[in-house]
Amino acid sequence: MTRTRLVLVLFLALGSLQCNGSANTTTNTNTPPRDAAANIVVSTFGYQVVNIWPHDPGAFTQGLAFLDGKLIESTGQEGRSSLRSVELETGKVLKKVEVPLPFFAEGLALLNNKIYQLTWQHQLGFIYDAQTLQKTGEFTYSGEGWGLTTDGRSLVLSDGSNRLRFIDPDSFRVIKTIAVLDGKTPINELNELEYVNGEIYANVWHDDRIAVIDPQTGLVTAWIDLRGLLQPGDVQDREAVLNGIAYDQKSNRLFVTGKLWPRLFEIRVKR
Repeated sequence: MTRTRLVLVLFLALGSLQCNGSANTTTNTNTPPRDAAANIVVSTFGYQVVNIWPHDPGAFTQGLAFLDGKLIESTGQEGRSSLRSVELETGKVLKKVEVPLPFFAEGLALLNNKIYQLTWQHQLGFIYDAQTLQKTGEFTYSGEGWGLTTDGRSLVLSDGSNRLRFIDPDSFRVIKTIAVLDGKTPINELNELEYVNGEIYANVWHDDRIAVIDPQTGLVTAWIDLRGLLQPGDVQDREAVLNGIAYDQKSNRLFVTGKLWPRLFEIRVKR
């Protein structure tokens, strides 16, 4: 083989290895086009209260979802964390699973008749049967766990930063990562999440607004301003902040509440 042909063969083999390496990469951080943010007008929406329901004022709400006419709720704090099935109309706890020490429970998501529940700093999540709340397994992830939702295929996890990770619910590998931006400004401390009609709704810690996020680009397309839901004096704790979003897809109902809030609100977004 001549020197020229040998160099050519080595060059082609190296190119093949590089292509195969790229094909096996599963994690991707979004890089929207440079002008994408400039082309989005970020609106601010108001709300209308449709119904007000009782809510356990001792529940440190970390995750919220709607299933078969009931609320599924994850509550936090060490020694007080739980997973609950709650009657919407009365706030009565129908079933409750205590999350043992030392875990501090965080967000949850419902997918394929399973409940996935995060913990804050232990990099460990729990899996339950959605009907019985029987624990069926565990899973791990890197970093902190804050909020969790699903787009029907992947689990979407927030970790207190401005990044959302899309995770395969079978292998728990990260499929992609998006950075959440309002224009060019990172939106940090993303907390409880809910997937609503093709968009991700996200609580932001200590903010009375919900960010509406494009799951493809990570760009905030709107804010829902929920100031005024509670009356002065309704809560005393500084950490009794807005946190908890649940969507009833069948009836197109949206519910919100907060940590240690005495009420849960069914609202209609005024666009």
